[in-house]
Amino acid sequence: MTTTAKPDQLLLRFRSTDTQNGISRSTVEKLAEYLGFTGETQVIHYALRKLAKEVLPAYEADDGELTPTQLAAIRKAVPQGRAKSVKSSLF
Repeated sequence: MTTTAKPDQLLLRFRSTDTQNGISRSTVEKLAEYLGFTGETQVIHYALRKLAKEVLPAYEADDGELTPTQLAAIRKAVPQGRAKSVKSSLF
């Protein structure tokens, strides 16, 4: 069985008009000009990078909430009852 690697290319079909989930070529051209980019491809990379930064988590998901045993260990390690509020310690 022979496998071939996917080319690092993507076909993009522009919409005839801008919609909530699509964009027209004329809008991409305007964005390129406004942002000072030399081509439409740079606009698409820029937009996808911003979307990835906004949507994808920047860190691995944790293991969820702490167990009662873990909470007890934290409470035991930290002295209880001596802390004052930040406000009271500032004034």
